[in-house]
Amino acid sequence: MAVKANKPAVRHLRPHAVSTRMRVRGRSVARRTFHSLGNSAYRRFWVSLIVLMAGVNMQMLARGQLAWELTNDTFMVALVGSAFAPPILIFSVFGGAFADRWDRKKMIQYSQLAICCIAGLVGFAIYTGVISIWILMLAGFAQGMGWSFMMPARQSIIPQLVSKSEITNAIALSASGMALMTLSGPGLGGLAYAWIGPANTYFLITGLMFIAFLMMSGVTVTGEAVSKSRREEKVLSAVWEGLRYSARNRTILILFVLLLATTMTSMSFRSLMPAQVDLIFGGGPTELGILMSMIGVGALLGSLFIAGLTENVQRGVVLLVCTGLSAAAILVSTFVAFFFIAMFAMMVLGLGDAGRRSLNASMLMEQADEDHRGRVMGIYMLNFGLTPIGAIPLGILAEATDIRVAFAVAGIVLAVAVLLTWVLTPRIRNL
Repeated sequence: MAVKANKPAVRHLRPHAVSTRMRVRGRSVARRTFHSLGNSAYRRFWVSLIVLMAGVNMQMLARGQLAWELTNDTFMVALVGSAFAPPILIFSVFGGAFADRWDRKKMIQYSQLAICCIAGLVGFAIYTGVISIWILMLAGFAQGMGWSFMMPARQSIIPQLVSKSEITNAIALSASGMALMTLSGPGLGGLAYAWIGPANTYFLITGLMFIAFLMMSGVTVTGEAVSKSRREEKVLSAVWEGLRYSARNRTILILFVLLLATTMTSMSFRSLMPAQVDLIFGGGPTELGILMSMIGVGALLGSLFIAGLTENVQRGVVLLVCTGLSAAAILVSTFVAFFFIAMFAMMVLGLGDAGRRSLNASMLMEQADEDHRGRVMGIYMLNFGLTPIGAIPLGILAEATDIRVAFAVAGIVLAVAVLLTWVLTPRIRNL
């Protein structure tokens, strides 16, 4: 007698059931991605950052345009644009030391107020007709000093606003907000400059920065008060202790070395993109703007991707993959002469850089104890001061050989750094 085989039951899902599951899954991803914004203190902090970065990115365009109108000299425009870098390079470690000694919220507010007042003074100088290229340069330098004290405090305060499990999500959301303003801020600045003129644009920027200052007042900070011994510690001793602490902690040291490799290659690569657009693609400002916008799009996507990571993901692996994507994007844009492929490569570059930057910062903060967190983030801020310096050897190599050779070297160096970190430091992979 033949035995009938039991056929597995086939489950047919109705279209509305599939749709419901997709909606539920989508809501779950959205909740995970924007989880930290449910925290009222962090939400105010985040909105304050958005408003501040809107003003900062509008100012970058307005300052560059005004510098060009004053001098018609590209070198002076570049000099004004990089005036912020030396103070960040010099004073960031001191800013980190103060962030471990003082009330970080007040430190952020005072620094924001100083940056706001400087923008207002520039607007007043334009309005009264006394503006000069040297005033713009001095203002950029002074604002760089403000940033060198504000950013270590702004980064290291995040663990006092959210739980430890939310640090990566919070930093990634901050990065996504900055990426959004990097995309939209210059365009808004250009429109304002054309419609209401440079003086009123600077007054608008000043207003945005003042609103950001006021919004920080509503941020509630938790955590231990700074001890009397930490407040009374000598600044130079505190800076030296922060450097020694970072060197002794092998994980923090490796993260800093990887950060330095990306700063000197991937970030410096961006500084020479105008030459790339001209020599490789035969383009001009329009094509450069498109490629820079694609980096911004990728940065926004990358930071949102990091914000949506689940807790069981090995973030060290993701960090190295993101850094590897940046290296690959540099190499592809170097050897492929098709502009549309370069657009895609720049989006990948933005995605990789944003993912790497968010994870690097969050992993540094998690590895550092509360007493040293400000100083660690002060060292992290050196990244922004080193970017213009890193472009110098790359530019010298491009001038001596070819722009493709320089970019190939940058991409290969970064790829080797990723490979060595993967092979020689399993502790980073396992974070």
